[in-house]
This record gives sequence, C-alpha cells and structure tokens, in this order.
Amino acid sequence: MQQPPRLTRDAALFLDFDGTLVDLAETPEAVQVPAAMVPLLGDLAELLGGALAVVSGRQIDVIDRFLAPLRLPAAGEHGVQRRDAGGEMLEQRPPDLLFVLHTANELARVHEGLLVERKHAAIALHYRLAPQLEAVCRDAMQRVIEGQPQLELMHGKFVFEVKPAGINKGIAIDAFLKEPPFAGRVPVFAGDDTTDESGFAIVQPRGGVGIKVGAGPSLALHRLDSPRAVFEWLVATRDLLAAPATTSPRRPA
Repeated sequence: MQQPPRLTRDAALFLDFDGTLVDLAETPEAVQVPAAMVPLLGDLAELLGGALAVVSGRQIDVIDRFLAPLRLPAAGEHGVQRRDAGGEMLEQRPPDLLFVLHTANELARVHEGLLVERKHAAIALHYRLAPQLEAVCRDAMQRVIEGQPQLELMHGKFVFEVKPAGINKGIAIDAFLKEPPFAGRVPVFAGDDTTDESGFAIVQPRGGVGIKVGAGPSLALHRLDSPRAVFEWLVATRDLLAAPATTSPRRPA
C-alpha cells in the first residue's frame, strides 16, 4: 500500500468517523474530536464545492453533535440513514429489534464490561472493555437473529451489531455519487474498519481512492497509519486546494 495522493478540486471526499477522524475510545461517547478538525472539514467542504460527506456507523444526529456547528452530508448507521447535500433526510423504517435488545441487555447484565448501544435501526453490543467475551457476544447475537432474514450481524472493532440486511457504506456512497455535488467527481473514501471495505469496493473500480486507516488487510490501495495521519493529510490537502493557482512564466518574445 502507498500513501494517498493529495485531492484535487474534482474529488468527492467520504470520511468514516470513529478510528478515522477521531481515535477510538473505551466507550462511544468518550471520543475526542480535535479542536482543529471542525474548521478543517468546513474548509474542505467549501473548497470541494460541498462534495464532502461523513459515512459512519453512528447515527447522524450524533455525528452532528460531535461536529457542531457543521451539518455535513452524511450517512448514518452504515447507510440506514442518509442526509443529502440539500439537507433532505432519507431513512429506512426501523425493524422490530426489541428481542435483540433484550438479549444484548441480558448479556450486559451478566457480564461486566459490555455496553449496549440502541440506534435508530440497529443494536450494537460493544465488548472493548471485555475483549475475552468476543465469542460469547458473537454467538449470542448470531443465535438471536436466526430465522430473521431481514436482519444481519456485522462485526466491527470490538463490536457486534445487528442491523437491517443489505445495507452498507458502499451502497450509501454509491447513492451520493448519483447526486449533486458528488456526481461526476473522483470518489475518495477513508475508513479504518471491516465495515468500510464495502466503501473501498465502490470507489476504487470508478478510478477513485480507497484509504485504509491503521493496520490490517484491506481492499484499499492506500494507507494512513492513524487518525492523526488522516488529519495531517487533510490539512495538507486543504492547504494545497486553497493555494492560488500558479501559471508558467511567459517566455520572452
């Protein structure tokens, strides 16, 4: 893998949140957004003509809270929710997840260190504080959705999430790329987790750039080591896009 290129003004930039823009934390609410990140994203959105979106497993209202006062185009819950560049919210009707929530809550009651996150259309069971319980969490969450083809189990970094089947970040990015201001641009997507692989699979065949953040195998052809490296790459890109165009000196007659 190689370092990603600097963006040009014809790029459409898609960014994961956790593990890409911010370092992972022990709990979802404990992440810290660098102070310079919000104005940086605002600058980039303006320089790219609005073609910048956050594509996350988080709910969109949570992303908005972390990035306030920005309200960027966004896909939340891996694409269950999507807010286009005009501010219109497109959202799937949530499935019945009470039986999944009950199972996850019961596991968290019995095993210390587990955290249950209720989303609009998904239930996430985090085991970052109890990594030895990975198999217990996986088996319980897989078992509870047996015979429920409308649901699927997704495995991310220290989390198992039950969500609607057939939804992923790649589908969300594809939808953005059919709309202004993203349509016709070179797609660039940066993400750190297995849940981001579907995004890489969409952008790279279109001549775009997939950027894997951190270690691990990936479809992405480019890599950055950490959210800090992502920040530095974005700063360098912002500065390059904002620089006045240079012209070649005229030759003397």
